[in-house]
This record gives sequence, structure tokens and C-alpha cells, in this order.
Amino acid sequence: MRKGIHPEYRPVVFRDRAADYAFLTRSTMTGERTIEWEDGNTYPVVDVEISNVSHPFYTGTARVLDTAGRVERFERRYGKRDGA
Repeated sequence: MRKGIHPEYRPVVFRDRAADYAFLTRSTMTGERTIEWEDGNTYPVVDVEISNVSHPFYTGTARVLDTAGRVERFERRYGKRDGA
């Protein structure tokens, strides 16, 4: 790698505000704020809206839409549309 063109890769804490969960990883992102981590060191913190802890896909609370049932219910209610 060429020197001086890549951002600094360092430990960063990502904090999920929705689930009150934080994890330490390495990233090139920076944050204005810092946090003291469990190991006693201070790291920059990046607040995120959603992570694997609070995302419905990963938590298993995702809803599957029944589009076929909705179409059939609409057609029963308002009748089938004549050919276009």
C-alpha cells in the first residue's frame, strides 16, 4: 500500500442507541465523542441507529407481507378489473 493516502485504521466503539448495545471493532470511521471501554482504554464512539442486535431481520421479528392475500382481498372487495 502507498503511504499517506489511506485513512487511519484503528479501534472504534460502535453504539446502537435503539438496543443500548455497544461493541468494539476496528474501523476507519471517526467520532467526535469518546468512551471509556471495559478494558480501561478510551476509544472514539460512533452512534448508529440500528445494528444486528436491533434489526428485525437478525432478531427474527421480521414480518413477511402476504401480497397474494392482499390482492385477493382487494379483488373481493372491489371486484376484478376488466382487461386493460
